[in-house]
Amino acid sequence: MSFAKWVGGAIGWSFGGPIGAIIGLAIGSFVDNLAGNGTPLLGEKQTGRRRQDPYRQRPTQRKQQRPQTQSGDFEVSLLILASIIIKADGKQDQRELDFVRQQFTNMYGKQRANHAFDLFKRITKQNISTRQVCKQIKQMMDHASRLQLLHFLFGIAKADGLVTEDELRQIYTMSGYLGISNKDYESIKAMFYNTTDNAYKILEITKAAPDSEVKKAYRRMAKKYHPDRVGHLGKEHQEGAEAKFRQVQEAYEHIQKERGFK
Repeated sequence: MSFAKWVGGAIGWSFGGPIGAIIGLAIGSFVDNLAGNGTPLLGEKQTGRRRQDPYRQRPTQRKQQRPQTQSGDFEVSLLILASIIIKADGKQDQRELDFVRQQFTNMYGKQRANHAFDLFKRITKQNISTRQVCKQIKQMMDHASRLQLLHFLFGIAKADGLVTEDELRQIYTMSGYLGISNKDYESIKAMFYNTTDNAYKILEITKAAPDSEVKKAYRRMAKKYHPDRVGHLGKEHQEGAEAKFRQVQEAYEHIQKERGFK
């Protein structure tokens, strides 16, 4: 699969708006090189006829007509937000870059991951408006997929062994722009920290909650983080969703053991 075909086939709604502009700029030099070599441009048939420009701003979608997020849309959104997190502390740590590459390899396979990482390196060279990008993602992407994005971003920040204050502030800012509640933010954050009350934070309750509330919270969180909630993104993203789901189970089992109830 060529780079151009991957880009053309991977992205749906994210071709519009600020994300489309970022992707268009990122692959612009690549497409120029193809054209200079006499290779058909992205979206251009061998006859020389072109399809509609994929980077042109699309009409604003009504909220009730939100399109279903596809794997490619999630992938591109993840690349852009990851590039912001990696630069949040003023440097690009190789361990964080390796984490991104490895995660993409695990999800998509080596060939697609190589294309994604090539695009990622181009994106990191741009100055990106966090607010504008997150606003588009919030408008177009379902809540479960946005939670999955947040989980991945914490994984990147923790890849070098420490989430810095700059990275934490950036992720917190993103979560607000993405329309993720403070409880959901704290729940996912707790999955990357070892504290005495992180099991309760994962379940979005306090230590004062009675056993009956703990059980209700577990059922609620298990439903919220169930891998089937992101099934529309494809099997490649369900492993990450299963990681969140297991952490909810482990948090509940920890509280069960601590309190001695079944």
